[in-house]
Amino acid sequence: MITALVVDDELPAVQELSYLLGRDERVSTVHTATSGTEALKVLEREDVDVIFLDIHMPGLTGLELARVIARFASPPAVVFVTADEDHALEAFDLAAVDYLLKPVRPERLERCVGRIVDQHDGARPHPDAAPEVITVEQGGVTRMIRRDDVAFVQAQGDYARLHTPEGSYLVRVPLTDLERQWGPAGFVRIHRSYLVAMDAVQQLRLGGPQPFVIAGGAELPVSRRLLPGLRERLAATRIRPLT
Repeated sequence: MITALVVDDELPAVQELSYLLGRDERVSTVHTATSGTEALKVLEREDVDVIFLDIHMPGLTGLELARVIARFASPPAVVFVTADEDHALEAFDLAAVDYLLKPVRPERLERCVGRIVDQHDGARPHPDAAPEVITVEQGGVTRMIRRDDVAFVQAQGDYARLHTPEGSYLVRVPLTDLERQWGPAGFVRIHRSYLVAMDAVQQLRLGGPQPFVIAGGAELPVSRRLLPGLRERLAATRIRPLT
């Protein structure tokens, strides 16, 4: 169970996010504040595990507040919640755990809370460095996406298409290069045209003429040559009795 603080100068935004967090059984308490100054007062008297922080606020902005919080002896995790994509790189430079765009989608928030819970419980210790962030171009706009939001990667010639719950993004990197670079992060080659994030694999189906996995809501083919390696990786995640 984690304790959250929602900070936004717009009361409807505070109420909406507080409602969504309150529905999550992993969140025990949701505190609120409508300014950076009020948020600091809450942090003085309450133990908070994560602060959901708007960027554009009068007075003390969200980025300025995050810099203050970073100097705490035991700072809470920071998640920026904003309608502005332009500050994503700066947010991750401040070691933000996540960057949510308004309006916040419930399923996106659930994944974010999962990251916070993992970090809080120590199930997946985070490195000292900021999360792996990728710069992509889409429609003339530069976007920042997290590698752990990528469910699978599809080869497209000398390019690769990164598939996330929010959309797909084309990067000028061959799939073979990403296989080498992202292998240690849990990405596995399952086909000449696909890499898949092991954390995103929901099912492996062997019936029929072509094996396939379901990941990120998509059916992805698995080549017969690469199937044994995939099955071995999946077998390593099974729960076994203690001997």
